[in-house]
Amino acid sequence: MTVKLSEQDVLDEEERLRKCVRDLPDDKRLAFHQQTEKQLKDPDTYATLNYIFIAGLHHFYLGKWIRGLLNISIFVTGIFMLFTPLALIGILIMVLVSVIELYALFRSQVIVQAHNNAVMEKIYRKITKKYTSPRCS
Repeated sequence: MTVKLSEQDVLDEEERLRKCVRDLPDDKRLAFHQQTEKQLKDPDTYATLNYIFIAGLHHFYLGKWIRGLLNISIFVTGIFMLFTPLALIGILIMVLVSVIELYALFRSQVIVQAHNNAVMEKIYRKITKKYTSPRCS
């Protein structure tokens, strides 16, 4: 989970990456934009998948399969526990997952932008053949 994700840090990183891309030669900048167009994610889609309340779908949208499967597994376990003598624990599990999901819903813009920044940086490094974080002045 991205608990310590600062909105300002994410915005600063996005601006830094955009500046780096602006400094690229035209052919590399075109290649960058063509690749990112296919891979960037929409915060509204992420929020919608989270809002549907099928725990974990938004993780799959960002390609985090293990986190998504874990989320769904825990939630389904909570549902099954409702029909056992451990119903109280099942309710607690479902409430806990729901609180975590609400947090992700309210922070969807920042979470997806941080994901998109990571995608942009990866593409930037691939295009420029830099294997360290791009530090443009």
